[in-house]
Amino acid sequence: MTTDFDSQVLGPGFRANYDKRPAVGVTGSSKDDVTVGDAIASKLAEALQGGKVLTIDCYVGMDVDAVAAQVLRRPELAGFEVIETAALFKPAAEIDAMLEPWLGGDDRVFGVLCPLPMEAFFSPERLAEARRVAQSTRDAGRRAVVLGVGATLVDPGDVLVYADLPRWEAQLRQRRDEVSNLGVDNASLKASLQYKRSYFIDWRVCDRHKKPLLARADFFLDTTDAAAPMKLAAGPAVRAGLAETTRRPFRVVPFFDPGPWGGQWMREVCGLEGYNTPEPPNYAWCFDCVPEENSLLLEIGGETIELPSVDALFLHPRELLGDPVHARFGDEFPIRFDFLDTMDGGNLSFQVHPLTEYIQQHFGMAYTQDESYYLLDASADGTCYLGLKPGVESDAFREALETAQAGGAPFDADAFANCFPAKKHDHFLIPAGTVHCSGRNTMVLEISATPYIFTFKLWDWGRLGLDGKPRPINIARGMDNIDWSRDTASCERELINAVEPVAEDDGWREERTGLHRREFIETRRHWFTQAVPHDTGGVERGGVQVLNLVEGRAALVESPSGAFAPFEVHFAETWIVPAAVGPYTVRPLPDADDPDATEHATLRASVRTGL
Repeated sequence: MTTDFDSQVLGPGFRANYDKRPAVGVTGSSKDDVTVGDAIASKLAEALQGGKVLTIDCYVGMDVDAVAAQVLRRPELAGFEVIETAALFKPAAEIDAMLEPWLGGDDRVFGVLCPLPMEAFFSPERLAEARRVAQSTRDAGRRAVVLGVGATLVDPGDVLVYADLPRWEAQLRQRRDEVSNLGVDNASLKASLQYKRSYFIDWRVCDRHKKPLLARADFFLDTTDAAAPMKLAAGPAVRAGLAETTRRPFRVVPFFDPGPWGGQWMREVCGLEGYNTPEPPNYAWCFDCVPEENSLLLEIGGETIELPSVDALFLHPRELLGDPVHARFGDEFPIRFDFLDTMDGGNLSFQVHPLTEYIQQHFGMAYTQDESYYLLDASADGTCYLGLKPGVESDAFREALETAQAGGAPFDADAFANCFPAKKHDHFLIPAGTVHCSGRNTMVLEISATPYIFTFKLWDWGRLGLDGKPRPINIARGMDNIDWSRDTASCERELINAVEPVAEDDGWREERTGLHRREFIETRRHWFTQAVPHDTGGVERGGVQVLNLVEGRAALVESPSGAFAPFEVHFAETWIVPAAVGPYTVRPLPDADDPDATEHATLRASVRTGL
């Protein structure tokens, strides 16, 4: 594809080597650990043996009918009493009324995190009757299958299968009008409203429900790729894979999505030709490390099993996060890496993120979306809007925004906000409350705290979303959260390229690049021509680290003690190093296409544990 931006990365002979489907090999697994397609029913019938109840519990968004067709309508399971949980929920109107306090009324984007248990969605009378049927079937020596979301509430099962689903795949199904929210039939509801309900309600409820099941499931059912045969993986093999993941560096499966401001850089650098059918006009986002939403690939017995990457965190939070981080965040992964591509695209929305007290009070979140922009690439005209110009008055600012939103004169961002030039390897720090916006022709590695939907758009440059409709604007919420002290001088002093040398040795040097003192994430950049020593600090005193290769074609991550196999990473790839890893090194790999390229660089993020 021909581009009209002046990339500092792309050049003659550039070859994409970004791995879009990274996998973790599970040592010691065998082909007997995975059953595919039509053989699944036989495998389950064999496993049941003297047992009486087969329970298949499902994550919301799962195609339960497809599971039923694959498993229940096979001769091996003929004659089983079938109990489907879809018939056991409360009436939809009752569920809707129950959830109203958390869905925020007419707000199209934001709600409040819901603390309800799975059982709250079920009719007590219907659930009690289903439990009676399951138990009486067992007592009579007959067999039953309980299938659907929340199936273990009916019966724990003599054999338990958990059918999991990554959140990203659930979102794609929502966009195709294929699935409904928890306990209701609303597949035709606008996808953005389904997503809102999922984020604040469904996923929270289902995650709490599945956590204890991960440790005892006899099998895991992978239906993520609806075009491929289902795969049934033995529970011990999956748990061994998740445990192994938290003892070595690994990558989650990235996903890419278009947007109204999206660009063309990722299409080339990440090799996205053919990634989607039909091809989108651009790619705006890549979520390269958001374990709540990304999936994890496990290679078990020659087959690849796809599960939510957060399952590794739920089962092994201490090993992955480290004690100091786990003590603060529980089983939440606190660091997010993603890409924002405006190369040959447009400006991001002009926006601000909520202050900590605001996000706690209004949305039930424990901490807010502090972040930063690290420039992987930029054209000569790349810019970043950051902070306010001196003397900006809130009334004039609000009036200009509201006038523009009402169809009057467009908002003149340059009259109110700083627009700084942005070049490759610049780092802009964006603590909550700072107005900001990545400009056209920049390629941003966004490093932030995990809450990832709490963006108050103040101005969207008068454009429409990809659906041809205006995107939600949140002027009132945004005005409540702007830090008016973030002016030009404070941005230049504290938020732009606040680089401090830390250490150096033969072949490498280390710099601190942020983040701001109000943010809990620490970032370090290493420039190197030889192996660089790193150390997570171990489980008891250290913490998880997230890295990206921001310069150089490839590098090798190695264990000085041979604790894990060498792990190759490529330019722009993000990888996670669990706290349990301890010491490791990163060394450059030569580039056959560019033998003069010697210096590589990584950006590493971790949680400040000394706060």
